[in-house]
Amino acid sequence: MTEKLTTYDPAEDLGSEEAMAVFMAEAFQTNDAAYIAHALGVVARAKGIAQIAGQTGLSREQLYRSFSDQGNPTLKTMLAVLKALGLELTTRVAHA
Repeated sequence: MTEKLTTYDPAEDLGSEEAMAVFMAEAFQTNDAAYIAHALGVVARAKGIAQIAGQTGLSREQLYRSFSDQGNPTLKTMLAVLKALGLELTTRVAHA
């Protein structure tokens, strides 16, 4: 008997702003720019790309392209998406 595997999409488990904030906080802790951009794309998909596009003035295609595996979103795009998600970028003193 063979089992059929399905692709897991973390966007399906991000049903609240709190879950999205935790997901992004963990991504930022990696200090990996590509992973952070990927995570922001996951959160944007969880909220709805069409809704994010409408709130940011960016096209859906631009958002998908920016957060694809080959994408490299600008800080301006990332800040606009974070704002549309109801999230904000903050800083704190690093503890060595």
